[in-house]
Amino acid sequence: MIRDTSAQDRPLSHTQAAARPWKRWALPVAGGVVLLLCIVFAARGWLSGSQSFDEARVRIAEVKRGDLVRDIAADGRVIASNSPTLYAIAGGVVTLKVVAGDQVKKGQVLAEIDSPELRSKLAQEQATLAGLEAEASRAALDATVTRANARKMLDQAGVDRTAAERDLERYQRGFDGGAVPQIDVAKAKDELRKTEIALDHAKRDEGLQGQSATLDARNKHLLADRQRAIVAEVQRQVDALTLRSPFDGQVGQVQAVQRSNVALNAPVMSVVDLSQFEVEIKVPESFARDLAIGMPAQLTSNGQPYAGEISAVSPEVVNGEVNARIRFSDKQPPGLRQSQRLSARVLMDTRKNVLMVERGPFLEQSGGRYAYVMDGSSAVRKPVQLGVSSLSAIEVLGGLQPGDRVVVSGSDQFGDAERVSIH
Repeated sequence: MIRDTSAQDRPLSHTQAAARPWKRWALPVAGGVVLLLCIVFAARGWLSGSQSFDEARVRIAEVKRGDLVRDIAADGRVIASNSPTLYAIAGGVVTLKVVAGDQVKKGQVLAEIDSPELRSKLAQEQATLAGLEAEASRAALDATVTRANARKMLDQAGVDRTAAERDLERYQRGFDGGAVPQIDVAKAKDELRKTEIALDHAKRDEGLQGQSATLDARNKHLLADRQRAIVAEVQRQVDALTLRSPFDGQVGQVQAVQRSNVALNAPVMSVVDLSQFEVEIKVPESFARDLAIGMPAQLTSNGQPYAGEISAVSPEVVNGEVNARIRFSDKQPPGLRQSQRLSARVLMDTRKNVLMVERGPFLEQSGGRYAYVMDGSSAVRKPVQLGVSSLSAIEVLGGLQPGDRVVVSGSDQFGDAERVSIH
């Protein structure tokens, strides 16, 4: 007979039967929690890894004290400081005596302009001058004659007075002797008075006629002098029809064509003074306000330095740059040519014993407001105050101390993070 399972069955209470489903879900829930913790741990590691950077991708510089030399380095272009252009003083046919590039000496004839109109004007003015000079000579002669006549009248009046005085003396002696009536004595006195008046008028007339004659002669001479100045000016213009080199140099650009008709004040050619060159450089606008005439500079040609100084600074900014010129202070390199390239370095200022750090892209990226300072293996963002800068360093006014290590390059990777890890 087969036994049943009644002996093996055991009745369960209602509470025990309800607890069995929780035990069924306990293991899956525990596994899910462990999985979630693993995900959180992995995410945390991933997040922390996003703020960690390779040290090879950044450049770190130390804050230190020293002398900050403010300078500007630029490539310059050689230009002639003295390169005048010769113009036509009058319209006419030009005959060129040289070509572009010729070496010329001071006073050498470069070109001649044939201007019949100007030469005719010179002849007319010379003829007018001759006429005025003749009139001036005639006026001088007339003045001499007038003064001579006036002197003659004065001398005659003096003689008449002397004669009248003798007649009065004779009549007076005759009257005293009873031989001459009193009326004759009175007439003699009247005659003497008349001669004295005539003598006084003759003296005044001599002075006035002499002054008048001198004034007329002077006016004629002034007219002749004025015309002489006109002739000298026209003669200068005629002489200027022959263009001569103002100094030893080289013929630059020739604007006129051989045997062509040039207009008044038209450019003919330029002459370059090979003994005086300057170097033109372009300076960024940020440095323009610090440039001043007389600042020392150094020019380099074929590895050889030459002393110079700022001779001119343009008053306007073009495309964010300012043009400046550097003049050689002592000697200039031999064999310089127009538009030749030279390296230039302008020394603007030297600040002694200042706190400074190497200049880098962080200056432009942060606008000079903050910097990342190393704290162990991390870089912490700190506000800083910066001053003037040179090509290689920048002055630190606040926020940093000597010995601090600053990320000067590569901080653009950090975004706006307050702290990053560098390994």
